[in-house]
Amino acid sequence: MSRTFIVEADGGSRGNPGPAAYGAVVKDAATGAVLAELAEHIGLATNNVAEYRGALAGLAHAYALDPGAVVEIRLDSKLIVEQMSGRWKIKHPDMRELALQVRAIFPPGQVTYTWVPRSANAHADSLVNEVLDQVLEGGTSLIHRTFDLGLLVPDAADVIGDAEEAFVRGAIARQQAAPNRMVGWEEMETPTTAVLVRHGATQFSLEKRFSGRGGADPGLAPIGEAQAHAAAAELASRFTFDLVVCSPLLRTRQTAAILASDLAEELVVIDDLAECAFGEWDGRTFADVQSNWPDELRLWLDSVDYAPPGGESFAEVSARVARARRELLHAYPGKNILVVSHVSPIKLLVAMTIDAPIESVYRMELRPCSISTLTWYPDGNNSLHGFAESGHLRGVDTFPGV
Repeated sequence: MSRTFIVEADGGSRGNPGPAAYGAVVKDAATGAVLAELAEHIGLATNNVAEYRGALAGLAHAYALDPGAVVEIRLDSKLIVEQMSGRWKIKHPDMRELALQVRAIFPPGQVTYTWVPRSANAHADSLVNEVLDQVLEGGTSLIHRTFDLGLLVPDAADVIGDAEEAFVRGAIARQQAAPNRMVGWEEMETPTTAVLVRHGATQFSLEKRFSGRGGADPGLAPIGEAQAHAAAAELASRFTFDLVVCSPLLRTRQTAAILASDLAEELVVIDDLAECAFGEWDGRTFADVQSNWPDELRLWLDSVDYAPPGGESFAEVSARVARARRELLHAYPGKNILVVSHVSPIKLLVAMTIDAPIESVYRMELRPCSISTLTWYPDGNNSLHGFAESGHLRGVDTFPGV
């Protein structure tokens, strides 16, 4: 079982800019036990850079302890908490680069950022001053104390200090990513094939209204039923399936029922495949949201970490969609699976498959009952065979965007 950690991070500069250091404390959230104290003198830097370096060191160490952990990181820097939560823009290029390194350590959805008053961050702050005092007195520029050595992975200390960037940029990829293969040229093990179909159109789709989980949950419009039947005929001519899975929302269950009647006997509902929750925007048109929530909409379009009021961010949706994908691979290895879902989960599954950044969701379009095909190989290689195919919808009264 994955663990839950608390990271307390701080940074300081005596001069701003001036001699600077970071401090980070990693704790077990369940017991409050301190697992590590980390600090380093980083030369001449600003307070903000030092704060980001503290967050980076603390998260890197937490990742070394458990890559699947859920982490709450606490900082007394309102700036960094707001920037990393996606509510404030990061304008300075150096800060943007550090933010990217921090964000790259854990998958989206595993880290939350909490502002705390300085008095509640005294432990990390004391490490900053301890290492700065050591350096001024001619001592070591690095503190790395661990208190639960049985949890450490080999070479965990290498994620501290000068190795942080290498850890973020290279080590994770080397440890986790499968070696690239020429899919289609080499003999490879039997993959799990996922054919992704967006549900048919609803009245909300036709009116271009936000429609997510926790909202009104409309059913298929007549045109949506016609689209589903057209998709069923296309799929029957090209694929055989071991099972059909769908989200719990009514429109996907209705679409899946039409498809499954001819294509597979087993129908499985997976909650994590539901559409993004749009909160207060649900049922509203884009124009309405643009008029009534202009600042919030801009933030949502600028950052995958920003959630609509009362809703979910794309990063949060990505975390649960990734969980659904892992469950499918575990339960149905080597099977052909028809997945009936929504715009956001399908885009995110495609992005995961081709290792595209999560921001790519802003650059994809999917018509109702369009078809995308993915293969996931046991060795970790993946491939995209088709995206948003909609030729089978010719003759069905539809138009782009519904």
